[in-house]
Amino acid sequence: MTVRAEDVHFEPRDWGLLLTLSGIWGSSFLLIAIGLDAFEPGLVALLRVGLGAVTLAFLPGARGSIPRRDQAKCALVGFTWMAFPLSLFPIAQQWIDSSVAGMLNSAMPLMTILISWLVFSTPTGPRRLFGVGVGFVGILLIGIPEATSAGTNAIGVILVVVAVASYGVAANIAGPLQREHGSLPVAARALAFATPFCVPYGVVGIVGSSFAWSSLIACVAIGVGGTGIAYAIAVTLSGRVGAVRFSIVTYIIPAVSIVLGVVFRDETISAWAIAGTAVVLIGAFLSSRVD
Repeated sequence: MTVRAEDVHFEPRDWGLLLTLSGIWGSSFLLIAIGLDAFEPGLVALLRVGLGAVTLAFLPGARGSIPRRDQAKCALVGFTWMAFPLSLFPIAQQWIDSSVAGMLNSAMPLMTILISWLVFSTPTGPRRLFGVGVGFVGILLIGIPEATSAGTNAIGVILVVVAVASYGVAANIAGPLQREHGSLPVAARALAFATPFCVPYGVVGIVGSSFAWSSLIACVAIGVGGTGIAYAIAVTLSGRVGAVRFSIVTYIIPAVSIVLGVVFRDETISAWAIAGTAVVLIGAFLSSRVD
């Protein structure tokens, strides 16, 4: 009898991979904030995407060939999954705290399901749609108070929501490509396409940037670790435990971003934002259940 990954319990190595990945992705919002201390958003995005592309290019598992017929789809994935949303996050974090960006990012599973239903006509049952509705109530609980409080701005909240929606588009395009050609080769090719997309805005960012070693180190960390190595860890973990159990990472990332923002940036988290994050995660859980 064939044992599916979804039927296998977490082993110590799996927990280690999960916590490592959660820490890497959860810290990305803090690293963006540190990068913005000296660099303009465009330069932060270019360094992140470019260094991520270089990192994946050196991984043997990412060197699989992709047919010419799918190159345009890989380019679209590169734009919607990397170039566009990873440029929006640094722009948004000029106005909102890193912890808020991390909390709003937890809506990605909801956006993926909603866009799958609205744009790609994927059959979606009432239970999943109810979960999406619950999740969007959570987004409002996070976003509305933060957008009207001191030190934040509605534009930043909106930009993060748009970035997460772009992730949702990319997930629906990348899924079939990854199943056919492998996750790492698709991610590597997408990042290779994404880098030129980021160059114009990155060049503009160089002009307005100053220099600080802390910002450079943060951008290197988020590029090599958060955009390169993290993909390799994600593919390994998903293959070992299955997509359903892998989705647990979604529930840990906001907690990591909150703790790091409070400890290292003295950010203040409102009770509404915490409650909203909980509601978003409940919505994500409900929408992940099969009708």
